[in-house]
Amino acid sequence: MCRSKMAIQTSDQTRNPTNSPSSRRRSSPKSQTPQTHLSNPFSTTSSSTTTTSVAAASSSSSSSSYRLDTSVATTSAASRTSLSSLRDTLPENAQIYDFSEIRTATNNFLTKRHSSASSSQSWRCVLKGRNVIVFQRKLRKNLTISDVQHKLTVISKSHYTSIIKLLGISISGEHIYLVYDFVQGSDLSVCLRNKLNPDFTILSTWMSRMQIATDVAHGLDYIHNTAGWSIDLVHKHVKSSGIIVTEPSFNAKICHFGAAELCGETAAAETDAQSSERKFEGVTGYMSPEFKATGVATQRSDVYALGVVILELMTGEEPVRFKFDRRSGEYRSISIIETARETVNGDGGGGEAVEGRLRRWVDKRLKDSFPVDVGVKLTRVALECVQEDPDKRPDMKWVAGKISKLYLASRIWCERVKAPTEISVSLAPR
Repeated sequence: MCRSKMAIQTSDQTRNPTNSPSSRRRSSPKSQTPQTHLSNPFSTTSSSTTTTSVAAASSSSSSSSYRLDTSVATTSAASRTSLSSLRDTLPENAQIYDFSEIRTATNNFLTKRHSSASSSQSWRCVLKGRNVIVFQRKLRKNLTISDVQHKLTVISKSHYTSIIKLLGISISGEHIYLVYDFVQGSDLSVCLRNKLNPDFTILSTWMSRMQIATDVAHGLDYIHNTAGWSIDLVHKHVKSSGIIVTEPSFNAKICHFGAAELCGETAAAETDAQSSERKFEGVTGYMSPEFKATGVATQRSDVYALGVVILELMTGEEPVRFKFDRRSGEYRSISIIETARETVNGDGGGGEAVEGRLRRWVDKRLKDSFPVDVGVKLTRVALECVQEDPDKRPDMKWVAGKISKLYLASRIWCERVKAPTEISVSLAPR
């Protein structure tokens, strides 16, 4: 009988099964000697595909002698996917620059200095193809290389939207050079008090100021409770001139993060306890009473400075200002904390309600457009932060939670009183 060509090919494949595609796959070298990559579970897609195909082949083929050690794989994956291990794999870590790199980037420090309200010198330059700000600060304490590396490791793994990132440091002599990422914007003190035009402020709405208060509170809460693992990190330089306001969303970013720890300023009183004269850096109006007495910055002193910043946001005034008294012929200082207490507690006399006193106390450039109940509560939160006794001050987690609730209440108020935009008015003749 005559058979077709297709039937002949089919019968030949049946008699010779080694020529079939399935047998060729079983006899391939990859199936006999599977390769796995358990040392790096975050490897490329090809490695993951190979591992998956091998596991499937070993389970489906009973004749294969390969067996995947699931206990090792599970333990390795679980440990590497933990949050602490993921932080170790972050791409950008702060580094210790060679001093020659700092000198080259700043043109031997002849580059025009950056206009900053900080007392330390600063330069804006390009370092390794990145726009940075270099701050020169004095070392208050002799730190060992191991101490610097340990603190730098902790600080470099801190990432938060409200904090300007520290890129690296360099030490030369008795000075340390802190390299921060450059952020375009203006500091909060300039936004609130423009000397060229005192009647104008870019922060002319209540929500813009609540946004800044929320960003700063959460950033400081992150520094105190999340950033430092075994270190109780202290910022020490919380002030309106150390907060950058970015456009167009008016978000706030905290400057000088990690400067106090790396410069040894948090333990300055311990090294100078025997000296009769203590030298420390602080800004008038932001220093808590215990910080003035000891020179030691703590997390409670950071809370005090944040309370002053919140009062600045509400009034637009400096923490301490001087007013000429015509009766005595001398200048007397007026603290923003004292005026806030008179506004809330009614110590000024007159029997006026809290709402009236608050409207006269809040920044006039807001044009009396703010929720009064939220303003009273925010003022009370700030006064809790600036109490004389540090033990009576709240921690940053409590402060950040209260300000977040007031921010949401302000959003609801803003949506309720928002002017309609679909109505058009024309005054031209028709």
